[in-house]
Amino acid sequence: MDPIYKIVPKDLWIAARDKGRFDGAPVDESDGFIHFSNGAQVRDTAARHFAGQDGLLLVAVDPERLGAALKHEPSRGGALFPHLYGPLPMDAVLWVEELGLGADGHHQFPGSIR
Repeated sequence: MDPIYKIVPKDLWIAARDKGRFDGAPVDESDGFIHFSNGAQVRDTAARHFAGQDGLLLVAVDPERLGAALKHEPSRGGALFPHLYGPLPMDAVLWVEELGLGADGHHQFPGSIR
């Protein structure tokens, strides 16, 4: 199964890593679940919700390690987005990379994102 992705401010991720789990960003906490995107959605998520922001990380997660707490639910335009109802355990994280801005002001994604 393909990874799912979370865009996270670096300081939030460092605190979560030190705690051993990620409980979500403020928007996640207010919505009651952690928002994720699949590979086809993550670029649009970055453009819509993180435009021009630096200091971000892209976290790749193995959805199979999340069990029944992961639900795919309608969101933008009726598309199904992965939502995690519970904390993200660090053992589900595949990798973390900086999500920097290019000269054009858009986030630069790893070539492996499809």
